[in-house]
Amino acid sequence: MKLYQTYLSPFPTRVRLSLYAKGIDFDVIEPPGFHGDSNAKGDYLNVNPMGRVPTLELDDGRFLPESEVICEYLEEAFPEPALMPKDPWARARVRLLSRISDIYIVMAMLPLFNMVAAPPASWDQSIIGRQLDEIGQALDFLEEYIGEQGYAVGRSLTHADGTLLPILQLVDVWLPIFRGPDLWRGRPKSERYWRAIGKDPICARLIEETETALKKSMGRA
Repeated sequence: MKLYQTYLSPFPTRVRLSLYAKGIDFDVIEPPGFHGDSNAKGDYLNVNPMGRVPTLELDDGRFLPESEVICEYLEEAFPEPALMPKDPWARARVRLLSRISDIYIVMAMLPLFNMVAAPPASWDQSIIGRQLDEIGQALDFLEEYIGEQGYAVGRSLTHADGTLLPILQLVDVWLPIFRGPDLWRGRPKSERYWRAIGKDPICARLIEETETALKKSMGRA
């Protein structure tokens, strides 16, 4: 298999977690035209006409876009080890945490991601203040539902960890840039989760990959 992706985007990270956890061999291809790269996306649009990452190329040459869809496919095609609990309530919690991440945390962060490419003197402080408030509210939602047994749900990796891990890492790095509040202040359950999840070897690998990409993008590699 081939995974078209970037290491800065949080969405391919959840796919890599699935691939690593299930022991699936794959090659990484980083297409042009992302994260400030002025090159055109070019031939990548033949792989994914939507022009987003990730896209998974199967061994038979078919292409599958969209991280959530890819993870669902991998779960059905390679059921062991399972990254979705058997219990219906636990499965619902996995989906709930993923929704909180994608709908609330990511969307609250998006205007800041777009703004940071401009000189700080041009930043709209009213937008920053509004988005920081929205991020705080989204993190409070997470605090309400995050698991307390070392993982997002239960005692082992699930797709919820693949969703939360990269976005929390990015929030942790980006909030200080905009002089935002301490990520963990008043959120003890979320802080304990973050301290624990980094001890999982697969998650530690993903954190290191994202950290390397962040340092490179900021000119500190």
